[in-house]
Amino acid sequence: MSLMPRMLAAGAAMMGLAVLCGFTSTPSASVGADLIVTSAPIYKPLAELRGGERFPDGAQLLLVRDGKTEPLVTGFAATADADVSYDGGSVLFAGKRAAGDRWQIWELTLADRSVRKVTSTDGDAERPFHLPGGRLVWAERSANGFQLESSDDGQPLPTNFLNPTAVPGVLPLTYIRGNAFPTGVLHDGRILFESGFPLGSGSTPEIYLVYADGSGVESYRCDHGRARWGAQQIASGDVVFTHGASLARFTSPLAHEDPIAAPPAQYAGAIVETNSGAWLVSARTANGAHYAISQWDRGALSSSHGAKLETVLAINGMDLVDPVVVAAHERPNRHPSGLHPWNYANLLALDSRVSRDGALRGTPATVRLETLDAIGSAIAAGTAPVEADGSFFVKAPGDRPIRFALLDRDGKVLRQEQGWFWIRGGEQRYCVGCHAGPERGSENRVPQVLMRSTTPVDLTGNNVTNALQRGQ
Repeated sequence: MSLMPRMLAAGAAMMGLAVLCGFTSTPSASVGADLIVTSAPIYKPLAELRGGERFPDGAQLLLVRDGKTEPLVTGFAATADADVSYDGGSVLFAGKRAAGDRWQIWELTLADRSVRKVTSTDGDAERPFHLPGGRLVWAERSANGFQLESSDDGQPLPTNFLNPTAVPGVLPLTYIRGNAFPTGVLHDGRILFESGFPLGSGSTPEIYLVYADGSGVESYRCDHGRARWGAQQIASGDVVFTHGASLARFTSPLAHEDPIAAPPAQYAGAIVETNSGAWLVSARTANGAHYAISQWDRGALSSSHGAKLETVLAINGMDLVDPVVVAAHERPNRHPSGLHPWNYANLLALDSRVSRDGALRGTPATVRLETLDAIGSAIAAGTAPVEADGSFFVKAPGDRPIRFALLDRDGKVLRQEQGWFWIRGGEQRYCVGCHAGPERGSENRVPQVLMRSTTPVDLTGNNVTNALQRGQ
C-alpha cells in the first residue's frame, strides 16, 4: 500500500473514532425507533443548487439505536443520503469507496449489512430515492449542473406491469441548464425537487414537482418569494419545508404557503415525522454552532416543554443532517407513463392572457416559442397565432428547455417568461394561462383555437434542429 492510500484509510478511521467518541444525547428525547443520520465536519446548505459539494470534508452515515451510534456502512471513504426501502429492509445511499471516487448509488441490506452497487455514472450520483415499480431517482452531476436521473433498481420485479413508467435503463427526468436536486417522493408518485427560480435561470431556491417519466414539471405553488427548500411530505399530505430560519408548509386547501410557528433555529430542511407525530429536524440554535438532530412535539404546544426543540443527537464538531427513520413505510402510487414515442410534444394554452402577473397592456396576436441551443444561447423556434380568447395550440420540440413570449400585432413583447421549462417528447399538455397559478381552473368552454383547427402549429422548426445539431 502506498503512502497516500494509508493516509486516506487512517483519516477515515480517525473520523469514525471521532464520531463515536464525541457522542452526546438527551435521553428525554427518545424517538422510539432506529435512526440513520448523515454526520459531516462541514455541511454547506444549498451548495447543491450552486453545483457545489455539500460535504467538502467528507461524510459518514450513522445508525442510531438505543442511544448509541455506529457507522451504518464500513469500508467506504464517504457515505451520505440514506433512503430506507418501503419494507424497511434495505437502504439506498450515496457513497465513495475511495476518497477520489465519484459519488455513486449503493444499496445496503440491513439484515446482513451486504452492499450492492446500483449506479455507475460519469458524474457524481447523489441523493437517491426509491420509486414504486422497481425504480429509483437521483441527482447526477453534469455539464449543465445536477440533473435528475431515474433507472430500474436492479431487483427482479414480481410481476410485469402494464404500461410501465419507463423501460429498463437510465431515463433523464430534467432538461434545463441549472441544478435540480430531489428531496422526496409524494404519496401520489410525483417527485419533489428543488431548483432555482425562475426555473433554469434563477438562483432563489424553489420547490418543484415532476412525474416519474419526466413529464408534467411545475412549481408546487406560484406564490414565489423567499427561498424555500428541503421539502418533505408528511402523513397528513402536507408538504413541509424551510426558509432557513423558519418552517412553512403547503396544504391542499391553500394556493399559497402556510407559516409554521416553529421554535427559533436555523433549519437544514428534511423534516421527518415519527410514529408519535413529533417531527425530527436538523437544526442549530446559535451562529457558528453545528447542526444537531432535534425532536419537536407539535402536539404538546400547550405544555411547558412542547414548543422547544429537544436534542436527540449532537456530536462535538460535527453537523448532523438528513435524519431518516428505519421502518417500513407506505409505498407511493406508481405513475404509469402516458408518453408517446415522439420527439415532439403538443401544448394547448386555454387563455394565455390569464396570469398572476396582472393584465396585459395590449392584445396578444402571436406567441413565440424559444429554446436553447447546445451552447446555451436562446433561439426562436417560430410563432403561432393567438386567438381572440387567448388560446393557442402548438407542436414543440421535446426534451429541450423552452419558454414562451406573447407578442402584439407589431411584434412587440407583451409578456416574456423569464425562466425555462421542458415538455417530454410524446407529452400532450395544456395550461390554463401563462403562470396562472394552481388556484385557477379552466373555463367551461371550447377554446377558439380548437374550433379553427385541431392540428397544432409546428414550432419544432428546422432552424432549431440545425442549431442543435451544429452544437453537438
